[in-house]
Amino acid sequence: MAAISSSPAVAASEEARPAAIRRWAAWVASIVGVALAAWALVSSISGSPSASGPVLGAVVLVWAISGVVLSIRSPQEPLGFIALAGSAVAAAGGLSDWFQPVALALVPALGLHLLVGMPTGALYSRVRRTMLLLGYTVAVVVASFLWVARPDFPLWPAIVEAIVALLLGLSALVARYRTTDGIGQRRIKWLAWSIVVAGGLSIATLALDALVSWPDDVGRIATGATVLVPLALLAGTSRRLGGVIDSLLVRTILFGGLALVVAAVYVGVVLGLGRVPRESERTLLVLSMVAAGLATLLYFPAHARLERLAKRLVHGGRRAPSEAVRTFGAHMSRAVPLDELLLQLVESLRRFLGLVSAEVWTASGAELHVAVSDPDRARGSIPLAEAEAATLARAGVSGPAWAKVWLPGMLAGREDASLRLAPIVHSGELLGVLTVERAPDTLPFTPDEDRTLAELARQVGLTLHNVRLDSALQASLEEVRRQARELQASRSRIVAASDAARRRIERDLHDGAQQHLVALAVKTSLAKQFSERDPARANSILEELGADIQATVQELRDLAHGIYPPVLADKGLPEALTSAARRSTHSTDVLADRIGRYPPEIEAAVYFCCLEALQNAAKHAGEGAHAQVSVREEAGGLLFEVTDDGVGFDTRSKRTSAGFTNMNDRVGAIGGNLRVESTPGTGTRVSGVIPLPS
Repeated sequence: MAAISSSPAVAASEEARPAAIRRWAAWVASIVGVALAAWALVSSISGSPSASGPVLGAVVLVWAISGVVLSIRSPQEPLGFIALAGSAVAAAGGLSDWFQPVALALVPALGLHLLVGMPTGALYSRVRRTMLLLGYTVAVVVASFLWVARPDFPLWPAIVEAIVALLLGLSALVARYRTTDGIGQRRIKWLAWSIVVAGGLSIATLALDALVSWPDDVGRIATGATVLVPLALLAGTSRRLGGVIDSLLVRTILFGGLALVVAAVYVGVVLGLGRVPRESERTLLVLSMVAAGLATLLYFPAHARLERLAKRLVHGGRRAPSEAVRTFGAHMSRAVPLDELLLQLVESLRRFLGLVSAEVWTASGAELHVAVSDPDRARGSIPLAEAEAATLARAGVSGPAWAKVWLPGMLAGREDASLRLAPIVHSGELLGVLTVERAPDTLPFTPDEDRTLAELARQVGLTLHNVRLDSALQASLEEVRRQARELQASRSRIVAASDAARRRIERDLHDGAQQHLVALAVKTSLAKQFSERDPARANSILEELGADIQATVQELRDLAHGIYPPVLADKGLPEALTSAARRSTHSTDVLADRIGRYPPEIEAAVYFCCLEALQNAAKHAGEGAHAQVSVREEAGGLLFEVTDDGVGFDTRSKRTSAGFTNMNDRVGAIGGNLRVESTPGTGTRVSGVIPLPS
């Protein structure tokens, strides 16, 4: 029987059904929660005997409204339903005396549910579900105990339950924060901020009540402070307010810490009195605490303005020396070119420190050169010996007395000026000198200004070092690009040479061996025809065939020798080079007795390079020239050298021949290097080295 599948419309309606149910449930829960909260608030305001006060009613209403917004905004998340349940339980407890003990026991369990389920209210692990089950079980036990003890039930079981639930919930909240994503962490931060602030306000209220017996109703203030929690839950789900929490946490921690310091000071004052303050003293104490709190809040905005005023009074029209360090650091982070960066540095120094001039000298070789100066001066230089450079690198910020001994050239034309020299050093290497000059009739340099110069010199040293690294990196990149271009050209030449070699082999076979073989075939046919009619003529043709066969064999040998000499494959480089030397038109010696066998590509590269060099010597060295071929193994490489005492040539003016290009390509293909040395009248030397595999 064929299977019956539902239509897409039916499937979509089935998938949408749970979402619709959740939305209806959210609306129903919202209506019930808001109705109960509103009823509790109206009852508290009207003065009903069962009401617990307007503050509790207002807090419950805020919780209910927050739960409504959360459940409608995200009906798939249980967070809004938890808030609605908590507001409904609290409202019912405030409206009914017989339900009040049950509400006192259930609210901590719902708070635990909220903390354990953050950031969405869902329980993500068996451990959390077990923890929540135990929490509700304890709540039922406590509720039963309190309900039985009505009407004068004790509060300590509910308080103990609330403290334990808070500690467990906070530990679960911290664990969840470490494993959730950025949005979840943001919502947890908002909740944590609200808990900390509400707890801080409650503790501060208790402290005030203990110190000065004010305010009268601590419980009402502590209850009202909890309104921050539902508001924080809403802020955590808001896109507009989500990014505010980080700066808000920083400011809260900052001001909270200062408030704790103030509170600790006043606790010390009260303890120092040794008695409870009297009525007149309490008023003064409260007013002074308020004044201290306001001073704490106003400290940071006032601090920046007072600091600017103090600097203007102390330094006059100039800024503080440390401003030069901050300015230079800011310019460094903007990738300003070095020349412009150094020019801005000397201009800033001259403006901030009230200088006559400021200069940056850079070390190059055995000299110091003026890189930039303000005002501009002639680009002079000072010789710098190695001992002077080492001493200057270790000197620190120095004055004219030190410069007179170790760097007298720096004092030329300004012997009476107030001078400071700060060496620019990086990793013990002297990179330059920062020099500042002040008129002799002005104030001397202060230790703060010396520290500023030392810090600036350190930053300039780092900058110059980075510039050198950049230059070295750029040079390396250019070298890599050059090698890449040469490699590409070499590959093209190798392909072209391979094609030309194949065409030459085909031509040699066609014009040489193939013609000999055709002639052999013709003569063989003639010998067969004359074998019966004219035996003598047939014998003569056979003798010619024998000579032709020998010539054909020699032709094929010469062709094979040009492709890859058999003696090189069979006996190695010494025998192959000796054979090539015997065929040379000049007298040639071979020194290659102490080498062994190597990979075929290495032997082929050395052999053909030496053969190319001998052929060049035969063409250009002149009559009567003598050549020598030398091959040896040294320091992990195979070295070869071909020299002649011929006429030579000028390597700077003569273009590189195709033979030298071929040799470079062969050696470079296997990681080697080739060098050609020659001068007119002294002969030519071609040498190369090929690394051997380890």
